[in-house]
Amino acid sequence: MALQVKGGTFRYPLSREPILEDINFRVEPGELLAILGPNGAGKTTLMRAMTGLQQWSSGHTEIDGANLKDMSPREIGRTIAYVPQARSAVSLSLSGLDMVTIGRAAHLGMFAQPGPEEEAMAWETLASIGAEHLADMPCGNMSGGQFQMILIARALIAEPRIMVLDEPETGLDFHNQMVVLNLLQHLVRERNLVVVMNTHYPAHAIRIADKIILIGRDHRARFGPVDEVMTEENLGDIFDVDLRISDIEHGDRRVPTVTAVDVRPR
Repeated sequence: MALQVKGGTFRYPLSREPILEDINFRVEPGELLAILGPNGAGKTTLMRAMTGLQQWSSGHTEIDGANLKDMSPREIGRTIAYVPQARSAVSLSLSGLDMVTIGRAAHLGMFAQPGPEEEAMAWETLASIGAEHLADMPCGNMSGGQFQMILIARALIAEPRIMVLDEPETGLDFHNQMVVLNLLQHLVRERNLVVVMNTHYPAHAIRIADKIILIGRDHRARFGPVDEVMTEENLGDIFDVDLRISDIEHGDRRVPTVTAVDVRPR
C-alpha cells in the first residue's frame, strides 16, 4: 500500500506565503521515509497534511492511487496510524494496556467498547515489541522511552499499513533512541509497512531511512534515495552548518553517521 503526495501545497488562511509548496513524493511498502529540516520549515505540518489531519491548500495525498479526501475517517484510521510526539499525548492516568487498547477504536462500532478480545490483542501487541512489562504501569509513571513504546503499540494494534511518527526519538536517552530506531527498522522489514518519521537527527535518518525529504527555510523540498539526497552539500545548505558524513566500523558493519563541524557565517 503506497503513500503518495502530488503537488502538496499548504498555507494558512489569509497567509500569502505557503508553509509548504509543491511537495511530491512516493513511498512503497517496506520503505522508511525520513523528513529533515530546520525548526519552522514545516515538517510537522507536512505530516499532518499528508495524513488528512490538515487539508492541503492544493494538491492531494493518495493511498494506492485513491485520493485521501474520498476515504472516510474510519477507513483512514484503519490504514494510517499517526504517532504524535510523546510529550503531546494525554490520558497519562491510563495503564499501558488501556492506552494500547484504545488503538482498536477504528475497528469498533460507533458505540462499542473494547472487550476481552481487544485486551488480548493489546497484550499480544505489547509482547510483539518487547513491552509487555509496561501493561500495568500508569502511563504517567513511565519514562519517555517507555511511553514512546506504548504509543507505537497503540498505533500497531490498529493493524495499519502506513505508520507516521512525529519525532519518535526526541527527548530519549541513547539506549531508548536505539530501541525505537531498531523497532522501526523491524516494522519496515518484517511487517512490510510504510513508515514515515519526522526527525531532528540527520545521523538517525541516514542510518535507517530508504528515502529522504529535506525541507529548507524556503519551504521547498528535496526528495529521493538517501545516498542521492543526504549529501554534505545538501545538508549543509539546509541547516547552515559545515558537516561531514562518515562511516563508523561496528563489528562486521559500517554504520553511517553525520557530524556537524561548525556554524556557517551569515
